[in-house]
Amino acid sequence: MRVLIAEDEALIRLDLREMLEEEGFDVVGEAADGEQAVALAQDLGPDLVICDVKMPKMDGIAAAAQITDARIAPVVMLTAFSQRDLVERARDAGAMAYLVKPFQKRDLLPAIEMATTRFAEMRALESEVTGLRERLEARKLIERAKGALMTEHALSEPEAFRWIQRAAMDNRTSMRAVAELVLSGDAETAVATDR
Repeated sequence: MRVLIAEDEALIRLDLREMLEEEGFDVVGEAADGEQAVALAQDLGPDLVICDVKMPKMDGIAAAAQITDARIAPVVMLTAFSQRDLVERARDAGAMAYLVKPFQKRDLLPAIEMATTRFAEMRALESEVTGLRERLEARKLIERAKGALMTEHALSEPEAFRWIQRAAMDNRTSMRAVAELVLSGDAETAVATDR
């Protein structure tokens, strides 16, 4: 797993790098401030970002928000402070796990596991929602195209559906693409010759 570390204290960055490398992680980049963290995350596309809350230029929570909004990688937040408002801000920014300093390797690994698992679940859900949305949109287009065919060419609903289905198979395209053609008026000639 490729990891980006964003921590303004060089000693903590070094300790974190050693812990991660001992566990077989590949540390692909290190950032000393929030702006650099966002830029490196965009450039390197790591599998995980470990980000301190308090950093110069841009705090870690703002950096985490940009990284998670772009769906680059899950973010584990590090902080010396465990105040409730910081934890809530980190959660709202999209952080998938939160560690309070000082921490041990035994604390870090479960946080990484939780963050990567939650991020994968979130991506899967987003993909599923996108797929459902696209299928629903295609279904709406096909229904409208059936209505247009029924009105313009006196077809029954099953005939209109079969025509769209056959045209899609004959042209090796999707029923959605055929429906779009029908609705744009480009299928007039094909309807006349196909019937």
